[in-house]
Amino acid sequence: MGPGAERVRELLARVCIVILFTMLSLNLLSDFMKTGRVTGLLLLTGEALVVALTVVRRPAQLVDRSVAAAVMTTVSVAGPPLLRASDVAPLAPDAMTAIVSAFGLIIVIVGKMTLGRSFGIVPANRGVVVRGPYGVVRHPIYTGYLMPHTGFLQANPTPANIAVILVADAALVVRALMEERVLKADVEYQGYCERVGWHLVPGLF
Repeated sequence: MGPGAERVRELLARVCIVILFTMLSLNLLSDFMKTGRVTGLLLLTGEALVVALTVVRRPAQLVDRSVAAAVMTTVSVAGPPLLRASDVAPLAPDAMTAIVSAFGLIIVIVGKMTLGRSFGIVPANRGVVVRGPYGVVRHPIYTGYLMPHTGFLQANPTPANIAVILVADAALVVRALMEERVLKADVEYQGYCERVGWHLVPGLF
């Protein structure tokens, strides 16, 4: 793929992310105005960071251009904007789901501050980062994503939201493993994997 086509692809990816984020924003802000529930706003904050860092991310040294990587990335990124606030009775009080979401958001923020411009959407090598929360698990940002998703699902347990979360988060896990496959071409990352064995959840996975 030539430089021109690559720039067009990057531009289209960023436009799509902004459109999806706008859809999510309209729904969750409307829900907050009607109900005062903050769980959705915490999910929205995390997705806002995705938009901001995608715009300023550094160019990748090595990118996975496979169809599988494109599908997993698309599904995992498009999932959250398809979530919808509902009038269905929540499984837990808003205060509890907000705490779960807030804790996950803190993990995401710390992870993204550590990663800086090495953050990206498609599995790629934008430089190996081994400090901070990356000394505990290989994908702390993804760990953080899973917590607001869980909190939002508890607050809005509709069949559609359950389906979206199951599919999108399964794709997120596969995407994480694909990123590792790309990064393992880097000798520094190979050494990092020997030191940090957990992918997402310490002691579990």
